[in-house]
Amino acid sequence: MEKILIVEDDPTLQETLTYNLERQGYAVKTAGDGKEGIRFAREFSPDLIVLDIMLPLLDGFEVCRILRQESNVPILILTAKDEEIDRVIGLELGADDYLTKPFSMREFLARVKAHLRRTRFDRESLELKPSAPGNSLAFGDLVLDHLRREVRFKGNPLQLKPKEYDLLLFFAQHKSQLVTRDVILEQVWGWDFTGGSRTVDVHVRWLREKIERDPSKPERIVTVRGAGYRFEG
Repeated sequence: MEKILIVEDDPTLQETLTYNLERQGYAVKTAGDGKEGIRFAREFSPDLIVLDIMLPLLDGFEVCRILRQESNVPILILTAKDEEIDRVIGLELGADDYLTKPFSMREFLARVKAHLRRTRFDRESLELKPSAPGNSLAFGDLVLDHLRREVRFKGNPLQLKPKEYDLLLFFAQHKSQLVTRDVILEQVWGWDFTGGSRTVDVHVRWLREKIERDPSKPERIVTVRGAGYRFEG
């Protein structure tokens, strides 16, 4: 269960954010002032910190500065001021993102999800090694020319959508390696993509219909239950 620390002195907003995050399955801890926020960040070891700027005892800028010296945990700043200087200072101090109040809960949850996905990607991709680059990658009757962005199957050109091609190339460059949906989303769609892992599953199904002898019994793009996919070539 991923852990989120909310440092916010407005009890109503604190309660609202906590409720919505817990509904998404996150473990949430809250702090009402800057000093408490720093202490909880050290004790709780959160995967993400949601940090208000206007805080008692220590403001969010100082909290951000101190925490960034100790950790690379993603920090999402909340500010009631729609002034560029506040955003600039926050980002210069090491914050990863900001939201200006008032904001929609949908946008807030999307930002949280994107940053946590990026954190998971960083952790999971440490041992993921791409194959050596070349003009083409061949797997029997399947050939990818990634300089020309062309794919041939059984000697015939395949018509792939751009993201289908990107996904197939990513699989081909990581042959025989288990790749999680989060890593795929990060590498193929980008960390700021707000769609879910269902996007990956749909594109995998489309690819299987084009490159598998029997899409219902895939031999090239194999599902690793509960983990992700492995490309066998």
